[in-house]
Amino acid sequence: MQHVPWPLAIVLAAPLVALAAVEIIHRIVVRLGRRSVAMAELASHSHRAFQVFAALLALRIALQATPLWFDFDMKPELLHVMGIGVILAGAWLTATVLLALEDAIEVRYRIDVPDNRQARRVRTQILLLRRVTIAAIVVVTLGLVLMTFPQVRTVGASLLASAGVIGIVAALAAQSVLGNVIAGLQLAFSDAIRLDDVVVVEGEWARVEEITLSHVVLQIWDDRRLILPTSYFTTKPYQNWTRTKAEVLGAVEFDVDWTAPVPPLRDELRRVVEGSDLWDGRVCVLQVTDAVGGLVRLRALVSAGDAPRLWDLRCLVREHLIAWVRDHRPDALPRRRAEVAAAEPAAWRWSPGTEAAAGADAGGEVPDEPVEADRVFGGSDDGQARGTAFAGPEHPEPTLQETVLEEQAALDMIDEDDPVPDPQPRSRRS
Repeated sequence: MQHVPWPLAIVLAAPLVALAAVEIIHRIVVRLGRRSVAMAELASHSHRAFQVFAALLALRIALQATPLWFDFDMKPELLHVMGIGVILAGAWLTATVLLALEDAIEVRYRIDVPDNRQARRVRTQILLLRRVTIAAIVVVTLGLVLMTFPQVRTVGASLLASAGVIGIVAALAAQSVLGNVIAGLQLAFSDAIRLDDVVVVEGEWARVEEITLSHVVLQIWDDRRLILPTSYFTTKPYQNWTRTKAEVLGAVEFDVDWTAPVPPLRDELRRVVEGSDLWDGRVCVLQVTDAVGGLVRLRALVSAGDAPRLWDLRCLVREHLIAWVRDHRPDALPRRRAEVAAAEPAAWRWSPGTEAAAGADAGGEVPDEPVEADRVFGGSDDGQARGTAFAGPEHPEPTLQETVLEEQAALDMIDEDDPVPDPQPRSRRS
């Protein structure tokens, strides 16, 4: 060491001291990570970047602090290069810290659970924030690196006078791009769509697979991909089947003859859905929704826990009801009639339900109260709640002034229609 100048020894020892300090801090963070997810993610993501940043920073500070007699020809250029390295390493360290914090938040919200609406919303926001932060860090880092060159500073100062014109031209040229970026941020924080949401867009039933700042990738049910700009979801209507919850209702419609027995069909629908694990037990209704053109249209309304189960349940209900009509009541199949001679019509009678039909066949009275399976907006707790949600506002109570005016108008009409005048003058009543 006697032949080595002490400033050089300090320059060489500075990064070693910095690495030792980083290792001590890393061990402390690892120990804290046993109780904190954020600390564990920070220790996993930022250790290498922290080492590079600390070593370069310590080396540059030590080299810059050496006395003048230790200067050499390439010292300014070396300091410039090391300064650029410190900026890049600092950007790397900042990005890893932000990513570690985002991952720590993401771990708290799992999407492999049944009720994952909140988790999908948070993960969508984190995904877009991650893209924005990385893009912002890259842009700021490049700007800082360029500003270290004196020539770039001179050019930048000369361009400040025309910055307004350049900004207007750039805004017009990148109008669609900026619109998509703003639309992506709006989707992330407005909670309009989230990752894994089930939507119907452009007539396609799909799942939201990816959301970026410029486009949204939808996975269609047959494994195709539909890619749309993010501005589409802020300017055009679309259906979101999992906006508040995954439970949905689905209808199965089919036409039968006027002689079709509705109560037995309703019982068959109940038997089919109760024997299937696809039904969630909420809604099972069979109604006559139309009766024109010589046919009766029946609609079976069923419910399921999510859209895929609902699709399979609708196919199952359609298959069983068609098979039941074909095998048990072939006379109820759709047909057209042509009257060629006078004949008495077939005797058949409408019954509101199975129990009502049994009572009528036994000679009893048909009750007016419908059964549970023939109402969508009533007959059960779920139906009552649905009816209340879709009911319009009640008629408002008349005000005192409106009541007085109505009574006054009624008295005036009585006075005009009275054929016998009163012998005594009548005082006006209010």
